[in-house]
Amino acid sequence: MNLALGSGVYMVLAGVWLFLILATIGVERLAARGRSVEELQQRISSWWTIVVVCSIALLLSRTVALVFFALVSFLALKEYLSLIPTRRADRRVLFWAYLSIPIQYYWIGIEWYGMFIIFVPVYMFLLLPVAMILVGETQGYLRAAGTLHWGLMSMVFSLSHLAFLLVLPHVGGQAIGERAVSGQGLVLFLIVLTQLNDVAQYCWGKLLGRRRIAPKVSPNKTVEGFVGGVLSTVLIAYGLGPWLTPFTPLDTLLAGLLIGIAGFFGDLGISALKRDLGIKDSGTLLPGHGGILDRVDSLTYTAPLFFHFTRYYYF
Repeated sequence: MNLALGSGVYMVLAGVWLFLILATIGVERLAARGRSVEELQQRISSWWTIVVVCSIALLLSRTVALVFFALVSFLALKEYLSLIPTRRADRRVLFWAYLSIPIQYYWIGIEWYGMFIIFVPVYMFLLLPVAMILVGETQGYLRAAGTLHWGLMSMVFSLSHLAFLLVLPHVGGQAIGERAVSGQGLVLFLIVLTQLNDVAQYCWGKLLGRRRIAPKVSPNKTVEGFVGGVLSTVLIAYGLGPWLTPFTPLDTLLAGLLIGIAGFFGDLGISALKRDLGIKDSGTLLPGHGGILDRVDSLTYTAPLFFHFTRYYYF
């Protein structure tokens, strides 16, 4: 057990587990009364899997957490590449795309921020087209290069910012100001708020939603759901901030606002991708939720923005 986490991480994780236990009991009681709750049961079962795996990764050690996030990037990129049309000629090129994942997370492991921040946006951006050129197939070159790099930026580069929160300077149970801070606490803060933001926007949209924001992209996204979700996320951030972050009350509110807004557009981005491909869910990995992309969509926006917000003001 990682004893350097600070009590906040354990308390918040305990709260998440308690909430899931109560939700499980509530759904089972509804099922016993003959209610149709199969979808809810599937969603809660998937949430149990997510919470258990995340808890193990965060509580054991930094290395385990880095490997876990690398696996998430791999699964997200794999699912993405299974959805988009790819050329047969680019099969060898895809090997280099997958190889970028352990390399990117290696830079995080050795805490080399300079290489971490430019490896995918610069070096992979230049390397992959070269590999395509050497294959010699020009038909569909621009589309293939663009879609592959977009996938790397979203599924590898953006998500890897979650992992770099673990290795920020002075993080690891050390005190910043008057507060004990751990990278795991920052990660937990980001993940909990991002996921609750999705839930809050959905609930407020169902309850009060009238005016659609982007009906051609996601018909269920409404102004009322967006505003209600963001405000809920800000309030939750204010409550969790003292337990998991070094933020001042004002910065905690700003972080909640940032996550709420960014999460909304991250969700819309993957929704636009699915609309373009003519699919509802990106996969079936998580019953009741869809695929891995359906769970990390918001994080592709919130992770890098929250990381740089935190690093700029506190590290």
